[in-house]
Amino acid sequence: MSRDVDVERKNVETKKDIGKVASTFIKYAAYLIMFFGFLWFLVAYVFPLF
Repeated sequence: MSRDVDVERKNVETKKDIGKVASTFIKYAAYLIMFFGFLWFLVAYVFPLF
C-alpha cells in the first residue's frame, strides 16, 4: 500500500545585515559619548559655579 502525502516545507532564513548593525551600534555609541561628555562638562565647569 503506497501512501501519497503532500509535504509542504517552509525554509525560514534569517538575514543579518552586518552593515546596518554596525552603523546602528556606532550611532548609539556616539550618543552615549556625547551624553557622558555633557555630564562631565556640567560636573567639571557648571556645578562649581554654584
